[in-house]
Amino acid sequence: MTGRLPRVVSLIPSGSEMVCALGLAEGLVGRSHECDFPPSIADRPVLTRHRLQPARPSAEIDRDVRALLAEALSIYSVDAEALAALRPEVIVTQTQCAVCAVSEADLRTALRDTVGSAVEVVSLETADLAGIWRDIARVAEALGVPERGASLAAKLRARVDNLAAKAGGLPQRRVACIEWLDPLMVAGNWVPELVGLAGGSDCLGETASHGAWIDFAELAAADPEVLITLPCGFGIARTRAELPVLTARDDWAALRAVRAVQVYLTDGKQYFNRPGPRIVESLEILAEILHPETFDFGHRGRGWQPLASAV
Repeated sequence: MTGRLPRVVSLIPSGSEMVCALGLAEGLVGRSHECDFPPSIADRPVLTRHRLQPARPSAEIDRDVRALLAEALSIYSVDAEALAALRPEVIVTQTQCAVCAVSEADLRTALRDTVGSAVEVVSLETADLAGIWRDIARVAEALGVPERGASLAAKLRARVDNLAAKAGGLPQRRVACIEWLDPLMVAGNWVPELVGLAGGSDCLGETASHGAWIDFAELAAADPEVLITLPCGFGIARTRAELPVLTARDDWAALRAVRAVQVYLTDGKQYFNRPGPRIVESLEILAEILHPETFDFGHRGRGWQPLASAV
């Protein structure tokens, strides 16, 4: 690539990770409050904030989110003046989920009276792995490096294919992936696809569909061999602190996964909830959990832990 780097703002963590994986971190001039990887972007101006209190318990967060959405209010606010001062040429946001990051509608409202229509808005929306590769290509195209996008996507696909080929001949284990603790939600979108590639079978989630709310009786009826938690926006420590909402139930101990000591905590915030380049690390984490005798990518402790351990 020759010439000046485009000035880009990313308002979604996966977008920031795509920009940096494409080798264009120098052109990233602003970010959202959730954009924290790679660590080198920590000095970029933060342009968004929560309208709720993310430190509250899961059930209270859920109630706050539902109340905001019922009133047609955004969960995030954008500092329009600070955004305009950065003079971005490309802004990366998303339309995938009203809860996960600033939406395209919120962004266009913020842009209307400040930056104007000259800015190119790239709005990411994916429901599966193929969609992630497409979004990488779209970001690369907007930033003038389509060949880098094709190369990055090809390398990521190759890593996925290599792992899946090794896992394909292994015994499949029935898995449930929990995306929210209270109320209970199972993961959808790309997560069931990842489970299948890692040598498992997701017994509750559906690829390319949003996560589904369930009650505990449905989880008990499915009775998975392995239970994996990856709450949206939670790291391992936060999930461990919140998990008593499930583990304190009288019927928790009856689950097959609990009896077999096959309950795992993962860093959903850094991996599974981000449909970007590190989705391959998410696949590696699942492979380590499901088939530790075959896979060891070094994620244990940092990317995942068994519930029975406080590693």
